[in-house]
Amino acid sequence: MRRLLRRSLKFQRLMTSPVWRRGLRHGVGASIEHDAALKLLSPAMIVDIGANRGQFALYCADRFPGADIISFEPLAEPAACYRRVFAGMRNVRLVEEAIGPDEKETQIHISKRDDSSSLLPISKLQSSLFPGTELLETATIRAAPLGASIEADAIAKPALIKIDVQGFELEALEGCKELLPQFRWAYVECSYLELYEGQSLAPAVIAFLEDLGFRQTGEFNRVTDKSLGPVQADFLFER
Repeated sequence: MRRLLRRSLKFQRLMTSPVWRRGLRHGVGASIEHDAALKLLSPAMIVDIGANRGQFALYCADRFPGADIISFEPLAEPAACYRRVFAGMRNVRLVEEAIGPDEKETQIHISKRDDSSSLLPISKLQSSLFPGTELLETATIRAAPLGASIEADAIAKPALIKIDVQGFELEALEGCKELLPQFRWAYVECSYLELYEGQSLAPAVIAFLEDLGFRQTGEFNRVTDKSLGPVQADFLFER
């Protein structure tokens, strides 16, 4: 009952924005759960790594209508949906690849719920805590450092980088390392538990960003398990 109520309330909020209604026409709901973390920011550019079908980009397109949005999504089906959602919007661009330390072709583990897909193997704990996210298949995708797609002087300031890559956060940040000084804010989903095999957990990601001059300013959307405690959350950092 509570889940149905939450969905109903979210739908009502999504109907208040023409941009968000545009997403709904394509079956994509803007990720308005990020409003508490981001609504007071004023980015001129947003780099969205792990875009899926454009949920985060839709949220940003409404909240920050003057910002340029560059999204990265390596899976063909979500990427195709993203392009349909944003067709004709000149300030939004999609690059169909993953971000990582090296430029190469690599394997991605596709979840039955594709927004849970990862470049790391899906663990039994992930499937247990989030039913329906089991491995469906693998595919070959392209990965590259962020600098292969964006020049440093093309990043309009102040800029926000968002990373939601299902356990691959530290590797994605390594792929962004040279350009991270160009960003004022970093917004990263991190896990407290190993949901993907070999993933770096929240303390390691936080330490990496702190070493580069970012400080954590907030934790949002925390997911907690009754038995295991904190599972994952979204972390906001500012330089």
